[in-house]
Amino acid sequence: MSTETPHQPNHDAHAVAMRVERRWAIFAGGLILLLVCMMIYIGVHTAMMPPSRVETIDPTKLQMSGEFVETNLGSAVEKDGSVTVRFIAQQYSFTPQCLLVPADTPLTLRTTSADVVHGLEVMETNINTMIEPGYVSTLNTVFPKPGEHLMPCHEYCGYGHQTMWAHVKVIDKATFFEAARHSRRLSCVSR
Repeated sequence: MSTETPHQPNHDAHAVAMRVERRWAIFAGGLILLLVCMMIYIGVHTAMMPPSRVETIDPTKLQMSGEFVETNLGSAVEKDGSVTVRFIAQQYSFTPQCLLVPADTPLTLRTTSADVVHGLEVMETNINTMIEPGYVSTLNTVFPKPGEHLMPCHEYCGYGHQTMWAHVKVIDKATFFEAARHSRRLSCVSR
């Protein structure tokens, strides 16, 4: 007959369970520590600010002088052959209303707000950013093929927000550069 009663705990099973629980606790703690370290690295690496908050501008003088005067808006071929598109968001429109850009060409989109926070999204692409007064939002992109895209404001900016949208017309690269030889600034209207 055994001297062990059925109500006595098995000390070996308890020790095994404690070791397994300890290993899982160490694993979970290590995973949490790794995620915290990743968050700190990303926060420090990106200076805790989105790229659009790097360059500042006075929103009260946008259309009087500087980069965002009306004659400087639209698409332009720069001296190095790159294409820069400049436009302004303001309640309740984008200026210019239609952007003309070349296909299969690196583009720099530069925009700012004249009044309140706006959102920019070019449909059927990965272009999506906030446009804040006092800051210049800069995006680099390529449209792979010709086509037309809607560009609505996706940040509620006031009572007429639902009417705030524009078009992005992507045309053949050769056609765009031919038109650019005859005009310093291009938009759908100037074409």
